[in-house]
Amino acid sequence: MTKQGGCPAVSILMPVRNEERFLPAALRSLSAQSFEDWELVAVDDGSTDGTAGILAQAAQRDPRVRVLTCGKGLVPALNQGLAQCRAPLVARMDGDDVSHPERLAAQVAYLATHAGVGLVACSFRHFPRHRIGTGMAGYEKWQNLLSTHEAIVSDLFVESPFVHPSVMFRRSAVEGVDGYRDMGWPEDYDLWLRLAAAQTRFARLPETLFFWRERPERTTRTNPAYAPEAFRLCKLHHLMNGFLKGEREVILAGAGLEGRAWYRILSEAGIGVHAWLDVDPRKIGRQLHGAPVLATGQVTANGVKMLMTVGARGAREVVRRSSAQAGFVEGKDSVCVA
Repeated sequence: MTKQGGCPAVSILMPVRNEERFLPAALRSLSAQSFEDWELVAVDDGSTDGTAGILAQAAQRDPRVRVLTCGKGLVPALNQGLAQCRAPLVARMDGDDVSHPERLAAQVAYLATHAGVGLVACSFRHFPRHRIGTGMAGYEKWQNLLSTHEAIVSDLFVESPFVHPSVMFRRSAVEGVDGYRDMGWPEDYDLWLRLAAAQTRFARLPETLFFWRERPERTTRTNPAYAPEAFRLCKLHHLMNGFLKGEREVILAGAGLEGRAWYRILSEAGIGVHAWLDVDPRKIGRQLHGAPVLATGQVTANGVKMLMTVGARGAREVVRRSSAQAGFVEGKDSVCVA
């Protein structure tokens, strides 16, 4: 238990809104943690159901639970809660998910022995399983395989490499990049990209210590900030501050729907397409938006950077291999963005 009047080792940051159905299970999973030196900073973001009452009862039962009110939206709730976190380590949690009893203990132990790591995630599992489609199952498998900092950074622009409520981070690292931002795209993905730009090291525990509830009304399914176009704009914003800074044209590897979507937002940002790469013989040799469509063997690294826009996971590895054979060094000459 947290020492009376003392600072806890971990602050659990939980913004909630209208979670009366699943909040009791989430709170039970926290009460069951083997690591007990924590505080829960729960931010009620304008709930209109029984959420406030559930939180009030939890605070009465357990002095480690602190309840704040916001009502201004997710990002203000996150920042308000973060400002009230007293511990040097912050674990995220949502009101509809479940943490394994050893989650906090494992993440605290890892950060205690890896001083250079600023954020540690864990493997996760969707539930209930009968609601999981092939796309989300593939995302779960892909993310859980990102087991090292190098693997995470390599795929950083493919998709968000962490389930937000599964992570524990050093509060100083997140405060050092000014916390959460509301930019019209995923606030968590934006944070990971800013942390990476600040040279924060990432890690993932191989154990499945977090259970992510799948349901139709989940924020990632209903909020326009999590739509594919919002993700692309987030990626482009950060690429233009780093990998694409000062670039006027790029090579797009992939002339399908994803590549064309990237062509559109790049054009709006003033970046042209030098050439397209594709494996479809029907496209090779043609012009697309004024640029030639070439086979992979027809392009070599010549100073024009490449964005790999092939989203299918099997095809993604083929494009990566072929671009490496052509002399493109990933992270320096090329980046996978789908």
